[in-house]
Amino acid sequence: MKERSFTKRLAAGLVPAVPYLWLGVFFLVPFLIVFKISLSDPAVAQPPYKPIFEWSDIAGFFSALDLENFEMLTQDDLYFRATLSSVRIAAISTVLLLLVGFPVAYGMARAPERHRLILVALVILPFWTSFLIRIYAWIAILKPEGLLTQALTGIGLISEPLEILNTEWAVYIGIVYAYLPFMVLPLYATLEKMDDTLLEAALDLGSPPWRSFWTITVPLAMPGIIAGSLLCFIPAVGEFVIPDLLGGSETLMIGRQLWSEFFSNRDWPLASSVAILLLIILVVPIVIYRDVEARRMEARP
Repeated sequence: MKERSFTKRLAAGLVPAVPYLWLGVFFLVPFLIVFKISLSDPAVAQPPYKPIFEWSDIAGFFSALDLENFEMLTQDDLYFRATLSSVRIAAISTVLLLLVGFPVAYGMARAPERHRLILVALVILPFWTSFLIRIYAWIAILKPEGLLTQALTGIGLISEPLEILNTEWAVYIGIVYAYLPFMVLPLYATLEKMDDTLLEAALDLGSPPWRSFWTITVPLAMPGIIAGSLLCFIPAVGEFVIPDLLGGSETLMIGRQLWSEFFSNRDWPLASSVAILLLIILVVPIVIYRDVEARRMEARP
């Protein structure tokens, strides 16, 4: 009997420890390694930085660490402009995703129940193909002699080739296409649970449809709006594949600068400091979301 009780107490103690263990192994340890590299100096070596931690020279290891790379980030205007540009492009893309994703999710939530599973499968269907191949496909669509220009020329809407590829517009199109499921699915999960009798009651009381939508549907969908926006905004800030393939050389984003420092310049310490800066930027909306959710849960009757 005592042995069974001990087993239950052990299981009760281990189960809550699993997520902390997961976060410690797969987030905290990699973060500390990246943070340590950001405090190092670049070197022509393998790995391309110093100092390397050695138990026999712990004092020398810590004395060689400095904040030089973070100071460079504050002094070089390139990284400041890249950070602002990334936040701006990610914010505009998130708004576009919300404008496109909300009607899609609303239509899915109001579809007959037997069709909803098929619609959800269609939304996630693009994930069955490689992300890189799908973005490459947009090059064939958006280039001046591409499919989009041919289609619009064929129906007589334009007479000159469209110059979309290698512009910010191509980046917006690529991000909206790639991240649309991350906006639609949280919205659909929220809108599907919405009580339709509230809208019927509002219509019976004489409320016009647009007011019912604004005062009932939007507030009830707010958890899905916030979750979908964060799921899209956070990875969009650090995106580097889409700007590199569709945006051309003029599109400045911090994820692209990070990739360039890491793989082209082989400056791992500077790249790591950019990654730490990016993480700090991304923690802000997560903290805001956590506070909003906490207040919402406290306000529940």
